[in-house]
Amino acid sequence: MSLPFGRIVRRTATFIAAVAVVAVIWETYKFVGPTDGGSILGVRVLPRTADFAMPHVWEMFQRFGRPEVRGRDGTVFAAVAAGAWYSFRLAAVGFVLGGVVGVGLSVVMARFDVVRRGLLPYLVVSQTVPLIALAPLVVSWGGRLEIGSFTWPRWLSASVLGAFLAFFPVAVGTLRGLAAAPPAALELMQSYAASWWRTLLTLRFPTAVPYMVPAFRLAASSAVIGVVVAEISTGLKGGIGRLIIEYAREATGDPAKVYTAIFGAAALGLTMAGIVAVTDTVVMRHRPKEHTA
Repeated sequence: MSLPFGRIVRRTATFIAAVAVVAVIWETYKFVGPTDGGSILGVRVLPRTADFAMPHVWEMFQRFGRPEVRGRDGTVFAAVAAGAWYSFRLAAVGFVLGGVVGVGLSVVMARFDVVRRGLLPYLVVSQTVPLIALAPLVVSWGGRLEIGSFTWPRWLSASVLGAFLAFFPVAVGTLRGLAAAPPAALELMQSYAASWWRTLLTLRFPTAVPYMVPAFRLAASSAVIGVVVAEISTGLKGGIGRLIIEYAREATGDPAKVYTAIFGAAALGLTMAGIVAVTDTVVMRHRPKEHTA
């Protein structure tokens, strides 16, 4: 069975059209909006359209091809690509850790109802903890952790924070999918005297796949957010988060440069989510479609 190239083309075209609409809205507001912004009762409600605060879209993309530092050969594109690649590896580790933890928790909650009732509220509450405040604590705790000759690397703290955001959608989505198995199919498995684990592997997990794929896609993007926030909070060098900090310091004299790092972070999140989507398309292309009467 061939890949649904028509659907891929339509989605790509939709994405490009959405980006174009955002660019048009940006340029339209820059043309008609107030230079100094607008305020109501002293609260700024409209952003400024001055060039130092809101550069043109084409200036942002042109900045990719210029030197990152005046007098050097390296371009901004090369620096952003290197930073995105570094953060991608950290986010991939966080995504894997979060996926394993999320699936493990969902299985335990599906197996024991008392665990689900007691643990699920705490999982929800855990996502309200400000990540920017949690990052220094993870770095401090990791620095004190010693297991034999193992020394906690600084980059692992960023991956753990990425996993912290990634595990929740995986746990909730997988738990919902495990509970979506048809009652008739469950009764059939019971009539065959199948164990709970056999039912889990042969019935519940295949049924949960349509629920798990969107959860993993969200987890991939969340892992990127966690890593970028951790890099910004802890000052970890080498990643796209560090570039956002460094380029923000030059915002007054070179505002377009700041957006190059932001675009890199956005592209990184889209890439992670896209990898999950492509993997699902390739691996599950022979899965029979379910038809409802």
